[in-house]
Amino acid sequence: MKKTLLYSIFALSIASATLTSCEDMFGDFLDKQPSNELTGEEVFSDWNLMQQFHIDTYNFLRHGAGRINSSWLDAATDLAENSSANGGVRTTFNIGNYYGGGGASELSGTWEHYYRGIRKCNMIIARIESVPKNPDLTEETYLVHKANITSEARFLRAWFYWELFLRYGPIPIVTEVLDPNGDLLSNYTERPSIKEYVVDFILKELNECEAGLMSYAEATDVSLAGRIGQPMASALYSRIMLYMASPRFSSEAGITWQQAADATKKFIDAHGSNYELMQGTNSKSALTNAWLVEPYDKSANKEIIFYRNDGTISWGSIANDTPVGEGGNGGLCPSQNLIDMYDMIDGSSPFQGYDATGAPIYNGVNPTVNTTSGYSDANMWANRDGRLAASILHHGTTWNNSVINVIKGQRDNPVGNANATPTGYYVRKYIPETILSANHTGSSRRLWTIIRYAEILLNYAEALNEVQGPCEEVYGLLDQIRHRAGITGNVADRTDLNTKESMRNFIHKERTIELAFEEHRAWDVRRWNVAEEALGRDIIGIDVAANGTITRKVAQNRVFQKKMYLYPIPEGEYWKTGIENNPEW
Repeated sequence: MKKTLLYSIFALSIASATLTSCEDMFGDFLDKQPSNELTGEEVFSDWNLMQQFHIDTYNFLRHGAGRINSSWLDAATDLAENSSANGGVRTTFNIGNYYGGGGASELSGTWEHYYRGIRKCNMIIARIESVPKNPDLTEETYLVHKANITSEARFLRAWFYWELFLRYGPIPIVTEVLDPNGDLLSNYTERPSIKEYVVDFILKELNECEAGLMSYAEATDVSLAGRIGQPMASALYSRIMLYMASPRFSSEAGITWQQAADATKKFIDAHGSNYELMQGTNSKSALTNAWLVEPYDKSANKEIIFYRNDGTISWGSIANDTPVGEGGNGGLCPSQNLIDMYDMIDGSSPFQGYDATGAPIYNGVNPTVNTTSGYSDANMWANRDGRLAASILHHGTTWNNSVINVIKGQRDNPVGNANATPTGYYVRKYIPETILSANHTGSSRRLWTIIRYAEILLNYAEALNEVQGPCEEVYGLLDQIRHRAGITGNVADRTDLNTKESMRNFIHKERTIELAFEEHRAWDVRRWNVAEEALGRDIIGIDVAANGTITRKVAQNRVFQKKMYLYPIPEGEYWKTGIENNPEW
């Protein structure tokens, strides 16, 4: 590893304009950020400086919007395509080029980013006992704060290692503070097993740190907004257990579906009373608020559990992912593949059956229509699951007092505009419409949600189905999510979901549309062992003719080979250390 990669100077702010300052993330919790000229000895000789050094580690939680050279990770899946030819995933992931510079911030930059964050966590854990107590603190308060900070550092380190695992597999676990002027990873080239890395380290860390974290009441105080609390550790444990029980990992991890179900039930029993699905006057407002409203007090947004807290944004932060007719650059353009996953508003499927990726079964670009559902390509957005309208801008949608028009040569598909949607759609989810008001002078907060309560319900439904098959409890969990989206029918009434396999595929579909554009799809299809099918399939789009006729088309061909289940180890690390690279790279 390059010496600069793990060396985080003892600066208490990160010199990147894309990251949020500690003050923005935690409001009045920090009064002032010290100079970035402070040395390590100065930082760890003062309790307040050490505390602020620790809080800065939260900046290593990443925001997913446009993170990969102005493109989203979900644009590297079957859910979307980036409209710009320069979008990072378009010139790398989508054509099977995992060494391309356009995707470097994800493909190789992830390694540097998280190992730097890990080093900061290791410094806190190793040195906090030697930091003099703040004389203003009582002994009792000092001990509580010390336990909080140590436990938060362990949680964040576990999260960083998990993010690395998803991309590179099990890689060296470093728990000591490496000398930035030394050989760094030269002594850490042996790769652990999945069990050693995830079960014996990450899950153990989450279990052990939970008690020392702040309670729900403490962590949701406005002055501490975004700090890690006990529910976050339990929720992350639930997610990781689900992954480890999944086909790709279960044999090596030794985790069963029953254990995954138990882990999620433990969260629900311990913390479920504090969380719920966001409701509203209609499904669109409920869903939009679930994604955008801050959980800064106990009544604002009780759905978000774990998130990156960011400051106020304005037009410049959403311009890359806004329709060209609005003056934006198109950006994240949902696929017809995703549109086809949404059920009808009465709960029936518009198509006959789902495959293991959660998608309908296609014949070319056309799925076989379920004629009893009333679905027709001629009117494909009518009477659909409310999550479609809340997440996606389609032709005819009212947006900022204008109407989306993707007819060739019209407002949102002008001739000669290279950023116009290639799929016939634009994204609505995570784009605050209030910013567009008054000629783009508005502002809004936009957090990045990492875990919300809807995922917990989906985790439990998936694990329970694998243990018991379709049952009333599974139906009830899914109905909570679907009814919030305005669907009137009950899952139990579906005659096509009476086997474990059919319910499994249905849950894969539900998870995909509920969590679309939240960076789940790329990892879900990998853990289900269906990434070659999902990420290698053509991206389907539509053309809308002047008379309103809708025609399906192949918008983009995709490449995904088995070796792409994992990213290659960054070349600099591989050549310098001799660490074993991932298969076939």
